[in-house]
Parts: sequence; structure tokens; C-alpha cells
Amino acid sequence: MSCGALDSPGEPDLTMSFPPVTGGEPPPRPAGNDPTGGLCPPPDGARHRESAAAAGIALRGLLLPADVTAQPEARNDVQFWFDPVCPWAWITSRWMLEVEKVRPVTTDWRIMSLAYLNLQQHEGKGLTEEYQERMGRAWGPIRICAAAAQQKGPEILGPLYTAMGTRFHNQHRREDPSVITEALAEVGLPESLAAAATSTEYDEQIKSSHHEAFDEVGLDVGTPVIRINGNAIFGPVITPIPRGEAAGRLWDGVVLVTEADGFFELKRTRDRKPSFE
Repeated sequence: MSCGALDSPGEPDLTMSFPPVTGGEPPPRPAGNDPTGGLCPPPDGARHRESAAAAGIALRGLLLPADVTAQPEARNDVQFWFDPVCPWAWITSRWMLEVEKVRPVTTDWRIMSLAYLNLQQHEGKGLTEEYQERMGRAWGPIRICAAAAQQKGPEILGPLYTAMGTRFHNQHRREDPSVITEALAEVGLPESLAAAATSTEYDEQIKSSHHEAFDEVGLDVGTPVIRINGNAIFGPVITPIPRGEAAGRLWDGVVLVTEADGFFELKRTRDRKPSFE
């Protein structure tokens, strides 16, 4: 099994981103036994230190909130393996963009091949003739991604994946040949790269990236594969796309389970089609 059913939930599982600073004087302290009426800190500065710890630091009449004065969070680098034809990986990839808005995360986009996984590693076993033909056509887009990465560097993969995936999935244009030339033009790549779709020149590059993920997670999964802090796992497979803090909470959970040594899977049968909303 791998990416997820491309057309309906009943098919076999085979393809598988500061609070405002407040001005003014620091708030008055309760008078208590303080002869100054709470207008000044005691000589030893103890009460001032307590106030600073709770509310931030007062500097020349400007009160800085505690979270502004705190040390910034370290960013997490995450590797994400995708094949642009998989709708479930597409949803997970859009979730990762939402995560980048609310957590200190940077996604490193990498390629894998459903065609290589299903037709060569699994030798096409259990696949219908129609599905084998579909997998054969899946070589084209991933070869173009590999060619683009070789020409422009791996940083082009994220934008190119977005350009292709938006057309394949959101616009429902999987069988439209103009998708490739449009996507290349959108990210500033020459139309000539479309010729890579039918060339084997980049296959070893694809396989090398593919094996980096699947030699670790095994062949009974598909895409997406993500690696967090050195721990690789298949998934999450989800629909629709979690957004805002909901995306962040799911991320927190995924990070926790990948930290558990010996954790393998959580799963239930899919009962709906992928939604790209």
C-alpha cells in the first residue's frame, strides 16, 4: 500500500506559518509595608525582579511583554517526500505550509516515485492493467521535478510541486498535458524541461531520493513520508487540510509520536474522498 486511493475511498490502498508592546509606566505596586506606597522598588530590587519576571522588562518607561524578551524557539527542519500525482500527499503538503505559519518549522521538499514503488519495487503485483498504465504515466511529473532540481537546485521543488499540484488536484486537470508547461512557466523554468517526462536520464536521481526515505520506513507504505528530527514516518493521511492552530496541534501530536521509540502506526479505514479545501 502507499499514497492512498486516487479516485474513491473504496479502492485498494495501492498508490500509496507579537502581541502588541504596551507603553507607559510600569503598573503601581501595592503599598503594603512599603513606605514609598509602592511607587518605587525596595532597595534590594527584589520586588522589581519579581515584576519583571511576571510581566516583562520595564525599560525607560516601556514595558516589554515577557514573551518578547524570551529566547526565540529553534526551528525544526522537516524532510517531506512527495510524488506530485498523489492527492493524499498533496493534502498533507498543504497542511505542512499551514504548520509553517504557526510553528517554527521549515519544510525541505524531496522526491519519491509511486511508479518506481509500485511497478518496480512491488513488481506491479495486485494492480489492474488500467492501474499499471496510470502508474506508468506517473513517471512523467516526477522526472520533470528531478530535472528541475538538477538545473535550479532542490529549492525549486517546493514551488514546482505547488504549481503542478494546484493544477492536478485543485483544478482537476490530471490528464491535461498543458499542466506541465504552465507549471514550468509559473516557476520560471524553460518549457524544454517537459521533455524529461519521457527520458530515463533522471531516474537514478529519483531512486536515490526515494531510497533515502523508503529504506527507513519500509515498502508497505507510500507517500507522504516525513522525517522529523531524524525520525521518518508515513503520513499523516488526512482530509480536509487542517488550518491555523488546528494545523499546529496536529503537528505537535505527530512530533510526539515520532519521538516514541518503537512507534509504528495509528490507522483507520478511509471513508471519504480527499478534499483540497
